Amino acid sequence: MKSSPVNFSAARALVAALTLTVAQLAHAHAYPVHQAPAVGSTVPASQRNVAIDFDDGLEPTFSSIAVTDAQGRSMTSAKAVVDQSNTKHMSVALNALIPGVYNVAWVAVAADGHRTQGHYTFTVK
Repeated sequence: MKSSPVNFSAARALVAALTLTVAQLAHAHAYPVHQAPAVGSTVPASQRNVAIDFDDGLEPTFSSIAVTDAQGRSMTSAKAVVDQSNTKHMSVALNALIPGVYNVAWVAVAADGHRTQGHYTFTVK
């Protein structure tokens, strides 16, 4: 049985279109590529900020980092800032930390408007 060249061409076009769509969706959201302090790490009480690098540029108005202690109290001393010269980098300054576990919750809105969020903990010794 011989396949029709038209059907083969249509199938190739469909596969190409789906591949392109999936690739665009994969890049439409900003995900962390590096966190400091790192996920699950133990740091000294001298830690003064939380910084996260993402794989896509962020919209500063809608992106944020919140850091709370074990009782849910905010430990940030200012609003999170997206670096103007590197919109993939966001950081927030911290109040003085004492030994304990801290929760980092982040919201990243990519420049194209897609929103991702996540959280992790780190420990101060």
